[in-house]
Amino acid sequence: MPPPAPRPRRVLVALPLVVFAGLALLFFVRLGAGDPSRIPSPLIGHPVPEFTLPPLAGRPAAPAAAAGLDAAALKAGHVTLVNVFASWCAECHDEHEVLMALAKSPRLQELGIPIDGIAYKDKAEDARRYLGQKGDPYAAVGDDRTGRTAIDFGVYGVPETFVVKGDGTLAYKFIGPVTPDNIGTLEAEIDKAAAP
Repeated sequence: MPPPAPRPRRVLVALPLVVFAGLALLFFVRLGAGDPSRIPSPLIGHPVPEFTLPPLAGRPAAPAAAAGLDAAALKAGHVTLVNVFASWCAECHDEHEVLMALAKSPRLQELGIPIDGIAYKDKAEDARRYLGQKGDPYAAVGDDRTGRTAIDFGVYGVPETFVVKGDGTLAYKFIGPVTPDNIGTLEAEIDKAAAP
């Protein structure tokens, strides 16, 4: 009995090319599939994670912010914006002017809504210099040097901004920089969270 004929090698040669082409097409289609700030978060509707962050060292802070940032501060009965940022993050620099304007917004001031910051995996002196040069929109800044708190919040990458209800429930997660083009989305979510 003669040995079986070998399979054509062309199929084996072409298989990696077919797989690569299929993956490339999938990535191309998903790349344009929508607004990345709309990635759902499983934490929405749940309480903020329990955390305690020390204050950003050397930051001139009001007495209320001197203790840093913790979960209890986000359950104080008022809506809070929590912005996760870093001095080394280019998109954080891009959104900073918008955050400064938002912090001075008569609407937020009328509603008593502060913006708190989480300095993510940053050196204190770099974060302090960043805020000193660009302005400081934050009522409080917690120093998340290890990134553990950001992970507990479900942060994919900086910047990210959270709307937190007065009872400490995460109401909305905005991924990416806040810009003049998309700030309306964030403001609408703030209004929803502040509604009685």
